[in-house]
Amino acid sequence: MFFIREEQKNGFDIIVLENKEKCSVEVVPDCGAMLHAMKIFKNDKNCFDIIDSYPDKATFDNEAEDTGFKGLKLSPFPCRVRNATYGFEGTNYHLQGFIKNGDAMHGFLYNKSFAVVGRTVTDTKAMVSLEYDHATPDSGYPFSYRCKVAYTLEEGNLLTVSTTILNTGSGNMPVADGWHPYFTLGDKVDHLRLQFRSDKMLEFDNLVPTGKVLQNVTFKGGTLIGTAEIDNSFILDADEPQPMCTLQNKEWRLEFYPDKSYPYLQIYIPPHRNSIAIENLSAPPDAFNNKMSLTILPAGGQAVFTTKFAVKKI
Repeated sequence: MFFIREEQKNGFDIIVLENKEKCSVEVVPDCGAMLHAMKIFKNDKNCFDIIDSYPDKATFDNEAEDTGFKGLKLSPFPCRVRNATYGFEGTNYHLQGFIKNGDAMHGFLYNKSFAVVGRTVTDTKAMVSLEYDHATPDSGYPFSYRCKVAYTLEEGNLLTVSTTILNTGSGNMPVADGWHPYFTLGDKVDHLRLQFRSDKMLEFDNLVPTGKVLQNVTFKGGTLIGTAEIDNSFILDADEPQPMCTLQNKEWRLEFYPDKSYPYLQIYIPPHRNSIAIENLSAPPDAFNNKMSLTILPAGGQAVFTTKFAVKKI
């Protein structure tokens, strides 16, 4: 049986999607449409959470940028734009928002309050739809658009996250999409096995692609993470069978099923190594400049970006 309920906890106003005694998903609309938790029930009394999030609202308010934008919507661009500047249709722009080492980071919806615009409960799923209108653009990104995020929980501990971007302005707009969840299976990531369907990695210069693609098969066949340090973008091979990525320990496996709208996988292990960011991206870092997989939406046009992941007992 599926349910949707609301609760207040540690300063957060949370919407809970629940498959009774099997799985629950917690979403915080007021904090960048944040994926706050996904709890898997081992039995009727014990569960574990695969999402590394913030302990309370105060921590989110004070540390969201410094602790990695955990679980947040990255729009209208993921990762970074070098020097916070880009050109589009003959005009140069300088981005506002969070700037780190001179680069613009992760767009500007990550801390916005999304409105709840829909809820659906059936015998087979629970879904909530969230929406934010970027209707007062600034000089750095003078494009109006609507961002709609839908979370759908289904049987089999399966969560679908779908983002729809609608150009509400009068001209073309550049956009790239991503999200930034951090995952944990209860172990240090050193003890987890990682696999993804890619043998191509983007060469970086200060975390920005150089344009060169490198061969890298380290994780194509699956391997223990060990002491590996990863902060890279990989090009997924859509011709390979799903899932595109798996993360597992001896008891549980997390499987990722991005559709073709998310051809890039960004992997990042933070210094504490208690969790790992596995980010589905429609375009790589600095897409506003390098134009790699950059989406150009005409006035009234829309694009949909969808990924799914499931937690399975081995």
